[in-house]
Amino acid sequence: MTCWPGWLPYSGGSGPDRAMNFNVTRSQRTYDHRLRDLVRVSDNRNIVADFGVPRSTALGWLRGEYGSVVAADVFDMDQVRLQQEILALRRRVRILGAIIGLHLAIVRILDVRLDWTRLPEGTAKTRLLRAIDRAQGVLWLRGALRVLCLSRSRYHQWRQAEQICELDDQASCPRSTPTRLTAVEVLTMKEMTEAPEYRHVSTGRLAILAQRLGRVFAAPATWYKLVRERAWRRPRGRIHPAKPKHGIRACMPDELWHVDMTVIRLLDGTKVYLHAVIDNFSRRILAWRVTDGFAVATTVTILDDAVRGAVTRDESPTVVADAGVENVNAGVDGLIETGLLRRVLALRDVTFSNSMIEAWWRILKHQWLFLNTLDSVETVSRLVDFYVKAHNSEIPHSAFRGRTPDEIYYGWGQGVPAQLEGAKRQARAARLRANQATWCGVCSQPTLTTTTTLAVA
Repeated sequence: MTCWPGWLPYSGGSGPDRAMNFNVTRSQRTYDHRLRDLVRVSDNRNIVADFGVPRSTALGWLRGEYGSVVAADVFDMDQVRLQQEILALRRRVRILGAIIGLHLAIVRILDVRLDWTRLPEGTAKTRLLRAIDRAQGVLWLRGALRVLCLSRSRYHQWRQAEQICELDDQASCPRSTPTRLTAVEVLTMKEMTEAPEYRHVSTGRLAILAQRLGRVFAAPATWYKLVRERAWRRPRGRIHPAKPKHGIRACMPDELWHVDMTVIRLLDGTKVYLHAVIDNFSRRILAWRVTDGFAVATTVTILDDAVRGAVTRDESPTVVADAGVENVNAGVDGLIETGLLRRVLALRDVTFSNSMIEAWWRILKHQWLFLNTLDSVETVSRLVDFYVKAHNSEIPHSAFRGRTPDEIYYGWGQGVPAQLEGAKRQARAARLRANQATWCGVCSQPTLTTTTTLAVA
């Protein structure tokens, strides 16, 4: 059987040739409003049955509530009067179109766009919102915002700012943001965060535990935000072990050195070996080598280079190294026996580890090497050379109050901390003047005496 468009075979019924049309639309009948008024006045749904009105429709008229019917006044006008009003409206439309064109020309010349322009004055925002309210009688809100180049989020933000909340303990009106946490929920989160019985539970898991207990249903991100903003303290005072030490520290350059070797894997899977010596006092890289194979003689080479470039040669530097074969071998032992160096094995001869050079490996790899394509030994050598120069002479260290390792090692840059502090004070004063020069109609203009006193302070 052929199924024509809009017709599908129907399995039910008396015969196989019966079909059902799914494209037939039912038109809704309309009736004169005077029939509805007659039914409601007479309170009889059968009175309009002779006019073809179903009883169910009449019953709906009796039970429903309908407004009064208002006829348009244009149907009562004669033809001459209607033509006169049409001509007057056309002239008015042309005048308004010309006025709008002039205003648009001024706006385009002044390049006024609210999508990237601030309105600091509250009165300007209020006037614009009132204009949008008046335009909504003719335009939709979306159309009015599109004409003004104003986003919906910014419009609703201005609307919320107009709503003055009398709750002094709330950052914003709860009715404007009804999905926010209530005061009871925030208090419950604070109690659970600071409770000793939950101190073994992390903050993220505490949020899920609160949901399991049926106390607070908030995301872990909300917990982290409130804990950070409101400075809630978890009862986690550390008792054992004691607070970690800062590690071994030298008092002058070339007093303590750290030597170590790390492995870097290339794209093809081969390994590259990087040896380096770092000064404990200044964090300066004294010597380094990149090789394509493991050789214990490389440690001897970089230690010899470091000794030749040392600025303090009154006493032999002490080298802190681990017990690896690259640091404990005949070559290094021979160099130690000459008296140029003294060796200390970390975690064996002393309780400290060789963490300073290990920390520099991590910084070198994750902040520089792994950001590049490591395809050959030459590439790794070139990248390490660049970073070592930048580390020694360009990148300031936070522990040295803005000075570089080269400036600490060679005794340069004594006036850098004072220079940075003076520049910081000048920047604060300039920032203060710039912020005080920007004020809106709500704020009161600062006086000259107040501005001068704050700038001097």
